[in-house]
Formats: sequence, C-alpha cells, structure tokens
Amino acid sequence: MLVPLIKYTSAIDNEVIIIYNPFFTIARYILMIGALLMFFWAFFFNYDSLSFFGIRQAMNFKKTKETNRSDELKRKGLLGITRHPMYLALIIYLWCQTFRMTDIIVNTVLTIYVIIGTLLEEKKLVLEFGDTYTKYQNEIPMLIPFTKMKSRKLKLN
Repeated sequence: MLVPLIKYTSAIDNEVIIIYNPFFTIARYILMIGALLMFFWAFFFNYDSLSFFGIRQAMNFKKTKETNRSDELKRKGLLGITRHPMYLALIIYLWCQTFRMTDIIVNTVLTIYVIIGTLLEEKKLVLEFGDTYTKYQNEIPMLIPFTKMKSRKLKLN
C-alpha cells in the first residue's frame, strides 16, 4: 500500500517549504529525542518485548495452560498516561521531521494509518480484556495525554 504513496511523492517537488528559526529547531530536536525515549521506554518497560515479536507465542505454542488475561492489564508508567505511548511517540517523531511537501503528504497518510490501526487495536483489546479494558478506556486517553483528567476529577468528587 505504500508503493503508490512513494510513487506519487517521488513526482512532487522536494524543496523544503517550512524553515524553522533556531528556537523552533531546538524545540523540534527536543521533541524528537523525547519521542524516541518514550518509544523505547514503552517498548522495553511497559510492553513484553518477546510477545511484540511473537517469540513468546512461539515458545508457548504447544502449551495448553489457560491464563486470566484481565489480570495482565498494565496501568503503570506511560500506560497510565496514554493507552498507546508507542503510537503517540511515532506520531510526534513523524511531525518533527523536515517539512518538504513529500514529508507532509507521507506524514499525513502515516498518521491516518496509525490512528485507524489504533482504533482497530482498541476493538481487539476490548474483545481480549472485556470490561477491564473498557474501564481503562474510560480512565486513560487513547493517544493525547491528560485529556481525560477533568472527567476523572469529576468522578472523584
């Protein structure tokens, strides 16, 4: 699916259309470094890296042990701020790149792709974890941190 996008963007003028002043360049690099740190922090400390690559599933292929998945839902660290910290980090990183017309088109398509994928993953997680994940959805925002803080405070009062 990326082939038409690559073919289309190769025909577009590749001149930089947005040039940053030094302050915004520094801010952009800080955001990029922060996004990379968030991505790798989430990958190594919030998620099971072996499951991410399918290694754990391969190791447990013949085992018939049943597990209660609802007890395995993590809510600490970055997962207590946003439900999908790796996707958020990816979107931040994408939009901190240089801005040629091709970058804007590719970043827009990839951002839409990530958001649609996140919504589909949310449906899968509700099926997998049930009411536990639905409660987690009501408490923690999907991508943009701290957007559900007001509703959480109202519930406490």
